[in-house]
Amino acid sequence: MPAVCRAVGGGGYRDRVRRDEKVERISAILEDLYPNPPIPLDHVNPYTLLVAVALSAQTTDKKVNEITPALFAEASTPAEMVGLGPERILHLIREVGLAPTKAKNVWVAAGQIVDAGGELVPDWVFLEGLAGVGHKTASVVMAQAFGVPAFPVDTHIFRLARRWGLSRGTTVDKVEADLKKAFPKETWNRRHLQIIYFGREYCPAQRHVFATCPICSFAATKAQQAAELKARVKKPATVVITP
Repeated sequence: MPAVCRAVGGGGYRDRVRRDEKVERISAILEDLYPNPPIPLDHVNPYTLLVAVALSAQTTDKKVNEITPALFAEASTPAEMVGLGPERILHLIREVGLAPTKAKNVWVAAGQIVDAGGELVPDWVFLEGLAGVGHKTASVVMAQAFGVPAFPVDTHIFRLARRWGLSRGTTVDKVEADLKKAFPKETWNRRHLQIIYFGREYCPAQRHVFATCPICSFAATKAQQAAELKARVKKPATVVITP
């Protein structure tokens, strides 16, 4: 198997050189396709981005963007969200998955922010301590609202990192760490968005044709291709990405 298609974790210097060449080629394609990738979730400030990302767990971005205008029209700050109360929040977000739990978390988190001074701040410990906010949500907010380098890993990124041989990780934490090693830090904030868009438009999870994919045609490992072909006759494994 050509070294360029080997997964992370292979042998010596030659494998590293070829892997770096693959990363450069992937980066060039992503930059060409998505030079300025927009944030897919509509928001008006860092706080509403936090809420939108939290609502997007197990829900499509499209659905979140359909329900958040009404929510943010009534509450676009933590104090206003506290004033709405969990019942009103639930009514406004009732169409998203896990709406009762999310409504409670949004309301509790708003109260936590108000108690801490009323403003969302770019602090990992603070963000990850909010109700319903995990590392992925905090990473999106840090990257896209505050410009802090981060590499949030969603289901698209998790799948493509493994498909392209950039990670053998079976956990989100390991995949994130591998991607941070692969790509320059100054590119993280746009690279994760570029991979998301690429996954949606060119690299679907099911019945993907590797040979015609702009990236998989040279980057996908033979082992991963074989594993995915085998999995087609079985129930697809589900990786749950926590908020």
